[in-house]
Amino acid sequence: MPTLLVGDFILVNKYTYGIRVPVLHTKIVELNTPERGDIVVFRFPKQPEVDYIKRVVGVPGDRVAYYKKKVYINGKLAKQVSLGSYQGVGQGKNMTGAEHFIEDLAGVDHSILVKHGHPGVEGVFVVPEGQYFVMGDNRDNSNDSRYWGTVPEENLVGKAFFIWMSWDWQHKGVGFDRIGTILK
Repeated sequence: MPTLLVGDFILVNKYTYGIRVPVLHTKIVELNTPERGDIVVFRFPKQPEVDYIKRVVGVPGDRVAYYKKKVYINGKLAKQVSLGSYQGVGQGKNMTGAEHFIEDLAGVDHSILVKHGHPGVEGVFVVPEGQYFVMGDNRDNSNDSRYWGTVPEENLVGKAFFIWMSWDWQHKGVGFDRIGTILK
């Protein structure tokens, strides 16, 4: 949230990062590698039968720091521009009042939410070879690499790129305004 909301149905390109043998997850054709800003689906390292979706913040060799609700990549601050107070919709109403920012992550502008006064994990994280550091856009409500470490390359499922349907189970039904959204 706010990039994805509960009830969004997404398309994922499973071939962006290479072609793998089904079930074995062995890569047989090398293609692209994830870049900072990509929204990736991956098998959760602590529970591989569960798929997670997060944004790539650090690639192999990066030094990612997170202090005072701000991301630093290799010592450089990822710029944030405040859009003011977030007005949550549908099942995201609980985030109303969080500060809404546009963050520039290596040329990829995307929305994030921050709740000031809400504690979070801070520190410096070095991304090992063959691994990726991921974070949720809802920074203070995300179980991500700050808590459990990096994502191994072999756990990558694909890159999310499109919302094809959005359904708000509790409030308005079909979210027509979200259908067709290109994810970035």
